[in-house]
Amino acid sequence: MRVVDTSAWIEWLIGSDVSRTLATELPGKAEWVVPTIVQLELAKWLTREVGEDKADQVLAFTETCVVAELNTATALLAAELCARHKLATADAIVYATAMRFDGDLLTCDRHFENLPNVRFLSKSGG
Repeated sequence: MRVVDTSAWIEWLIGSDVSRTLATELPGKAEWVVPTIVQLELAKWLTREVGEDKADQVLAFTETCVVAELNTATALLAAELCARHKLATADAIVYATAMRFDGDLLTCDRHFENLPNVRFLSKSGG
């Protein structure tokens, strides 16, 4: 199972330099875990940057993947990860979701770079 962080989604969607590498790292829909916090972040970004129609299309795609709602176990693990790794709340939820699904995290955000079970791709191209 693989959680794709919002940063990786955005790089992939805008076709940045790292998007070709990201495309090879994206899981199949049955293995692609989408935390609801990522849906929220994508909806905000997409609506602002490209409009509601595109946001609706991307969010419809996320619904074909494994959607992970925030539950108590994930929230408590996220709280622990906030303290242990000094992560922001949303980042800790995303990382905790990956851990709860025994998966890894695909991200372009440098603050995840040295954490276990993280596939970090630099925005400068991999």
